Amino acid sequence: MADRTAPNCHLRLEWVYGYRGHQCRNNLYYTAAKEIVYFVAGVGVVYNTREHKQKFYLGHNDDIISLALHPERVLVATGQVGKEPYICVWDSYTVQTVSILKDVHTHGIACLAFDLDGQCLVSVGLDSKNTICVWDWRRGKVLAAAPGHTDRIFDISWDLYQASKLVSCGVKHIKFWSLCGNALTPKRGVFGKTGDLQTILCLACARDEVTYSGALNGDIYVWKGLNLVRTVQGAHGSGIFSMNACEEGFATGGRDGCVRLWDLNFKPITVIDLRETDQGYKGLSVRSVCWRGDHILVGTQDSEIFEVVVHDRTKPFLIMQGHSEGELWALAVHPSKPLAMTGSDDRSVRIWSLIDHALIARCNMEEPIRCAAVSTDGIHLALGMKDGSFTVLRVRDMTEVVHIKDRKEAIHELKYSPDGGHLAVGSNDNSVDIYGVVQRYKKVGECTSSTSFITHMDWSADSKFLHTNDGSGRRLFYRMPSGKEVTNREELKMVQWSTWTCVLGPEVNGIWPKYSEINDINSVDANFNSQVLVTADDYGLVKLLRYPCVRKGAKFKKYLGHSAHITNARWSHDYQWVITIGGADHSVFQWKFIPERKPKEALHIAPQETLADSHSEESDSDQSDVPEMDSEIEQETQHTYRRQVYKEDLPQLKEQCKEKHRMMATKKRERRRRAAYRGYDCRSNLFYTQTGEIVYHVAAVGVVYNRQQNTQRFYMGHDDDILCLAIHPLKDYVATGQVGRDSSIHIWDTEMLKPMSVLKGYHQYGVCALDFSADGKRLASVGLDDNHTIVLWDWRKGERLSAIRGSKDKIFVVKMNPYMPDKLITAGVKHMKFWHKAGGGLIGRKGNMGKTETMMCAVYGWTEEMVFSGTCSGDICIWRDMFLIKTVKAHDGPVFSMHALEKGFVTGGKDGVVALWDDTFERCLKTYAIKRAVLAPGSKGLLLEDNPSIRAISLGHGHILVGTKNGEILEVDKSGPITLLVQGHMEGEVWGLATHPHLPLCATVSDDKTLRIWDLSPSHCMLAVRKLKKGGRCCCFSPDGKALAVGLNDGSFLIVNADTLEDLVSFHHRKDVTSEIRFSPGAGKYLAVASADSFVDIYNVMSSKRVGVCKGSLNYITHLDWDKRGKLLQVNTGAKEQLFFEAPRGKRQMIPAAEVEKIDWSSWTCVLGTHCEGIWPVVSEVTEVTAACLSGNRKVLATGDDLGYVKLFRYPVKGKYAKFKRYVAHSTHVTNVRWTHDDVLLVTVGGGDTSLMIWTHEPEGHREARQCDSEESDIESEDDGGYDSDVMRENEINYTIKSLSTNVRPMIGTKPHLQLKEPSVDERPPVSRALPQPEKLQTNNVGKKKRPIEDLVLELVFGYRGNDCRNNVHYLNEGADIIYHTASVGVVLNLTTACQSFYVEHSDDILCLTINQHPKFPNVVATGQVGDTGDMSATSPSIHVWDAMNKQTLSVLRCFHSRGVCSVSFSATGKLLLSVGLDPEHSITIWKWQEGAKIASRAGHSQRIFVAEFRPDSDTQFVSVGIKHVRFWTLAGRALLSKKGVLSSIEEARMQTMLSVAFGANNLTFTGTISGDVCVWKEHILVRIVAKAHTGPVFTMYTTLRDGLIVTGGKERPSKEGGALKLWDQELKRCRAFRLETGQIIDCVRSVCRGKGKILVGTRNAEIIEVGEKNAAATSCRDVFLSAAEDGTVRLWDIPEKKMLNKVNLGHPARTVSYSPEGDMVAIGMKNGEFIILLVTSLKIWGKKRDRRSAIQDIRFSPDSRYLAVGSSENAVDFYDLTLGPALNRINSCRDVPSFVMQMDFAADSSFVQLSTGAYKRLVYEVPSGKQITDQAIIDRITWATWTSVLGDEVVGIWSRNTDKADVTCACVSHSGLNIVTGDDFGMVKLFDFPCPEKFAKHKRFLGHSAHLTNIRFTSGDRYVISAGGDDRSLFVWRCVHTPH
Repeated sequence: MADRTAPNCHLRLEWVYGYRGHQCRNNLYYTAAKEIVYFVAGVGVVYNTREHKQKFYLGHNDDIISLALHPERVLVATGQVGKEPYICVWDSYTVQTVSILKDVHTHGIACLAFDLDGQCLVSVGLDSKNTICVWDWRRGKVLAAAPGHTDRIFDISWDLYQASKLVSCGVKHIKFWSLCGNALTPKRGVFGKTGDLQTILCLACARDEVTYSGALNGDIYVWKGLNLVRTVQGAHGSGIFSMNACEEGFATGGRDGCVRLWDLNFKPITVIDLRETDQGYKGLSVRSVCWRGDHILVGTQDSEIFEVVVHDRTKPFLIMQGHSEGELWALAVHPSKPLAMTGSDDRSVRIWSLIDHALIARCNMEEPIRCAAVSTDGIHLALGMKDGSFTVLRVRDMTEVVHIKDRKEAIHELKYSPDGGHLAVGSNDNSVDIYGVVQRYKKVGECTSSTSFITHMDWSADSKFLHTNDGSGRRLFYRMPSGKEVTNREELKMVQWSTWTCVLGPEVNGIWPKYSEINDINSVDANFNSQVLVTADDYGLVKLLRYPCVRKGAKFKKYLGHSAHITNARWSHDYQWVITIGGADHSVFQWKFIPERKPKEALHIAPQETLADSHSEESDSDQSDVPEMDSEIEQETQHTYRRQVYKEDLPQLKEQCKEKHRMMATKKRERRRRAAYRGYDCRSNLFYTQTGEIVYHVAAVGVVYNRQQNTQRFYMGHDDDILCLAIHPLKDYVATGQVGRDSSIHIWDTEMLKPMSVLKGYHQYGVCALDFSADGKRLASVGLDDNHTIVLWDWRKGERLSAIRGSKDKIFVVKMNPYMPDKLITAGVKHMKFWHKAGGGLIGRKGNMGKTETMMCAVYGWTEEMVFSGTCSGDICIWRDMFLIKTVKAHDGPVFSMHALEKGFVTGGKDGVVALWDDTFERCLKTYAIKRAVLAPGSKGLLLEDNPSIRAISLGHGHILVGTKNGEILEVDKSGPITLLVQGHMEGEVWGLATHPHLPLCATVSDDKTLRIWDLSPSHCMLAVRKLKKGGRCCCFSPDGKALAVGLNDGSFLIVNADTLEDLVSFHHRKDVTSEIRFSPGAGKYLAVASADSFVDIYNVMSSKRVGVCKGSLNYITHLDWDKRGKLLQVNTGAKEQLFFEAPRGKRQMIPAAEVEKIDWSSWTCVLGTHCEGIWPVVSEVTEVTAACLSGNRKVLATGDDLGYVKLFRYPVKGKYAKFKRYVAHSTHVTNVRWTHDDVLLVTVGGGDTSLMIWTHEPEGHREARQCDSEESDIESEDDGGYDSDVMRENEINYTIKSLSTNVRPMIGTKPHLQLKEPSVDERPPVSRALPQPEKLQTNNVGKKKRPIEDLVLELVFGYRGNDCRNNVHYLNEGADIIYHTASVGVVLNLTTACQSFYVEHSDDILCLTINQHPKFPNVVATGQVGDTGDMSATSPSIHVWDAMNKQTLSVLRCFHSRGVCSVSFSATGKLLLSVGLDPEHSITIWKWQEGAKIASRAGHSQRIFVAEFRPDSDTQFVSVGIKHVRFWTLAGRALLSKKGVLSSIEEARMQTMLSVAFGANNLTFTGTISGDVCVWKEHILVRIVAKAHTGPVFTMYTTLRDGLIVTGGKERPSKEGGALKLWDQELKRCRAFRLETGQIIDCVRSVCRGKGKILVGTRNAEIIEVGEKNAAATSCRDVFLSAAEDGTVRLWDIPEKKMLNKVNLGHPARTVSYSPEGDMVAIGMKNGEFIILLVTSLKIWGKKRDRRSAIQDIRFSPDSRYLAVGSSENAVDFYDLTLGPALNRINSCRDVPSFVMQMDFAADSSFVQLSTGAYKRLVYEVPSGKQITDQAIIDRITWATWTSVLGDEVVGIWSRNTDKADVTCACVSHSGLNIVTGDDFGMVKLFDFPCPEKFAKHKRFLGHSAHLTNIRFTSGDRYVISAGGDDRSLFVWRCVHTPH
């Protein structure tokens, strides 16, 4: 039998020939030690040219494609390709990993760059968005990420002279990035007219914002800021691939084979043309340059590295070369010298010296080479070509001997015979040709039996046979040299093969994995001397196996390095080396073979060697000589914790079948006590706390047990089974890990039982092991996923430090090194691994043990390298570093638990023995056997069996604490006595539960084949236990309590004496499980026994006979109850039937539902029927109610269900979906619930968690106000949260994102810039006699010199966003300034000077605003904006944190809240920021805003959340309110925990829509509702309601930090007592209302803020008012030309005075206004088709008229004040003659207008009017006849009085490229006629020169408005531009900056 272990010898990578030049750039550098660092395939290479040595970095598992050098030039970062690619940062000196960065990119990492101080690393991914990511690489943390560009990015660099600025370039773009907070914001470089828009390949940054970049056409582009300022033409002949900056200047390398050096100002210094040098050749292309002092490194496309010394630049040294394009397949080794020959698709054949590590000969052939062979005497080299020919060369001078072409398809294999006489050539034509060497290669034979291409061949040692493999997987043998097939295998029995390179055959079966039919092994070569085999496969693995390996799936050692497929592998002639060649990576790897060592030497290996070996990994396949596995471990390994329904899925399931429900249940109870302990599948989960209490876990509960008082306290934070528990070194905190789809770890405090931190998001299915570090700051955890992921946490911050896939096999234990917090070990099935942290990853090495054993436990010893582990065979293994030193036999059977003491160890095993050892495991000091006999008299209860399996050990307080598999906890005194503290059932499920009819006892029976009696009085111990033959399912006490009936799983049942548990009688009539058993009431004469085969048998107890059988149910029986008289049985079945049978005969009865209610039942445990219809949950398809029990007083029904919830209902529970109280406790299904005889206690048992829980029941009358564990039922009441139009609008509003906005007007037709122009008449050359063309526009300032406008400055903003935003007006600077927002501008208004200043960095509308109230952050403001998807791109929603005084951005937080951020709030210390999104989940996120780091995030609510605010005194507690929602949140580490508000404490309270929140002392919270009430909460319980605080919704509340007073604002008509604004005391008991008078009634307040003695109010009508508290006088602080809006008002504004002068209510929405030329009249067009003329001085109506039914779009006076033109949506323009007086009769109209009219302009002489229409057509009509003018010549001669049209040839240039969805909506030409301003649907104001007839004219753009500008105008004298926003209802005033004369 061949040995099936892996071979003991090793391979060590010694040399790599090649350099990756293809598809990679900038990957070659000098390190600080003057070594050269580069990469090839999957290996990072550090090459010392002076000593000619290489070091290798082997941390990648796929091709490396990018490399960056740290500024200190020691550390290197490399990035790889792959599905989950990662970045390694490693030390070029030690070639050890420093950090691993992963989990962000997909596909690959294209570029890397370090910043100036080397703290940050930027990477670019190869995914579709080319994601750019900035890392804090030491911590492995992402600082920021953003989509880079739609096309490939080729280079990225940090600006080394400005902090947090980057530049990236690529296909047709260059982008300049700034990093602020967690946001990377790009600005595209403007190519302008200076250069062509083209692909930029590389770049380098210089000072003063200058960037140099190399372009595809060979030019250098020089950028200053964003703009291209100059180009260096023709720097290279074609593309510039690489640019490298050093102290002296810049080096560039291009495709033209030249390297150019430039000085710091980019003046040329010199050029080196590598093509012209000795080693040069045509087509040389430079991919990488590095300039250091007087040396230059150059890497080429063809895998060469040159070193050039600057002063001798004509003679570059070729220091590395390799094969280049195509694939590398051919490899041969010389038969007697250390030489290797390779040939590749690049048509070159190369000979390498394995001793000198150098290329010694090279020759180019005509065809790509596919295989090679050297003749036995070493004289000839044969090469097989891709075209079917082969060539023979002389080795010494590479001259051709012969060239033969007999085949059409590629030659894939050729070999010389051992006697040198023949050459066999195998081709893809399915044949092998035999040639005679001596006869000048004459063809002498042919082998043609194959049906597929030939892959491998071997000759026999006597040259008489040939063995072939082909592509169809067949082995064939031929006789040589004739080529006849050998069919009789007997002849081959004795044949010795001279080589073995075939992949098929019995000797190499083991190279193939078991059960797989794949053919991915490309090459094999056997070393007969050492009996090892090397294989090369498609996955880049080199494997070493024993030879021969006969059985499939042999063990191996594997070596990584090659990235993709390895095409060939060969031993050198003396077996010193293995040569492997990579297909796609063109590289040749030379591995040193290290033969087997004697075990003695193993401990004295040179350190460097162990390092190299560590990269080999053992194979993963099983071994034959593994000891048989212990049954318990087997069970534990196979135990899967995956559930069909995870509790986390419940909310979704509920949503899916959400219906409305009603009711109320009223009892409340409080958990008292639970027996049991989880020992059957967990280990080391039992500890002493600081105070000497004992902490352990069972089901989903952490238990803290005080043995002195015999009390238990519970940590209830988990929602599913806890699997592991670890205690903090200070013994005051405990970490517990649970089962779950996304399982969590809770760290909680054993005193307060409050969670300190919750860690989740990394482990799937469950967490199976935990350990704290010695300093208690870190926590290691292991997941239950397939890879057993190991995660290292900073648990207080909730931050994941590192993560790695642990092992395919189950891990049982993780331990952190107490001396070095970066190291840890894991142990588990068949392995032990030693890990150390590297950045965001961990690097692991397997422990070297001879045979692999399963480790069950491990501890560190007295020094950092000593580790002790317990195995499954009872041994203790002692390790130093990774080496096993010795083993000690400690127990019979597995060692399950061990614990280290100061001077020794204690171990516990399956044999039930606890052993104490000295500190070297030499002597066993003492053993304690756990037996019933040694139990101390004070023990609670009994041991189930002697010597139970020990699963956990802990020490402290002079005792040893022991947990057993049977669920018992014992305390062993050092002197020997053993006390039993806790006990419970072990594995299997507990179903049977019965309470005694008149004593506080209960009985349980379980699958663990025990029947136990428990005492429910305060001692809570087990009174008796008895083993059964079979597991049991049910039990029942007789009515007198003397007998106990037990039903077993095999269909039998027995009746035992309830005191002694001895058998009285037993029966076995059924095959299937006995599912329920019941004595009849009264004397207990009958016993009903139900079984799963759907019968109920009735027995007479006295005579022990079966007297009746109830038949007729379709399915198994689940529940059964007797009536009071003992005559009727009620039965429930699994088919949801409710049946009735008469006792004792068992006749079936049909009873109508109405009668059932009248029957007096003696017990009610059924779950069906009208009485309990309401107990079934909404999602009843998924969850079953498993058990129910009615209390004795018939008032309360308790139920248990599949999800582990215990619920209480009021009985009878009629109607569907009743209300309930629910309690979480059990982790899996609750199998049974029972009330005790006096209804004081409720007893529940859990199925899978085998625990028994006891609950105290507190009847309604005397409930103390205790905080309860219960949760309300999850069903919202039907009455919705109330209705209010404003709330409705705010909830349903869909915010427009500017960049995606669409037309505001319903346009049709082709856009102007896409229309084809007909050549006009005037384009003929002008004749001098003709009149000069008139001016296009009449200009008003004749005589003045006209100056164009060069810039606009935002001066004033009129408007405030109050109608759909709230809490957005605040005082700053002690009330001197106020801050608010409108559109996308934050406005700071100084109240004394009335000056406004603006924050304009937002790219879209601001929705929320808050200020930081902490004194450390004065005037810090956070504003959140709308956005589209949360993909972190520039259009994602973001929060800006900025300084209100200097408008500096402090941080930008891009968030995943798609759609927008609707609420922001700072925490008490001011360091955290809370944000709420508008996404469908309404997610809530907490940020550390200074670092831009997201701390925690989770879904908030299914419906809209309006506000979330931190408590003013807290950094962890906050409250969110929204539609029918109020939640109280706690931040624990990185997790957000929330509690729903509990309303049940107040009768008739119902959940309504909450709109606002304020806070009081002592954990009080106030929430304002839609109905006008204010709810007052203590913690999360409703304690009081302030009814009708306002008559309408309470929109806003403000808590004053100074004195705690609360201001509320809402909807309320002003009255004597009330108003929309009220000031309250701290408890909301008394209030004072303010009248808000500003000329009109204000009844709706949306925002309040209180300063010193003043209150600031923002109203829905977009006014901001300041109210003094003393006199309650309202001073409108900012009612600040003329505007009309759809709010039905016309307002007259004054710019210098900055306020509104007058305002008129028109009663209808207005659409357009116009002044008359003299300025004395105003015309207003309305939405309903009416228009009005007012006198300006009094705003009195002069005349009005309505001739149209649809909206008036534009209205204009003619320049001579004679006519009024009115354009409407009815596609017409009406003319009115004003000289005829106010009657306003229509005199004429323009008909046949193709679409609605947008804008109108009169000619200067009032005789023409031009219209722009919705069909993108511009028309000219005569006035007043209304005749259309079509003659272009006339049109061109008209001089216009004004120009507001967006159409026409003169303004084609105002249409930009990206107006496909949206339009330019308005325009206005300045009075000087030199400029035109436009407004568009994107909310931009643009300034152009006028006229602008060329498309896409140059312009300046100004941001600030939201989407859709509706109008824009110059004021007289061109002093200001005024723009009106449609969506944002604001007016912006821009000051014009004129160009100086």
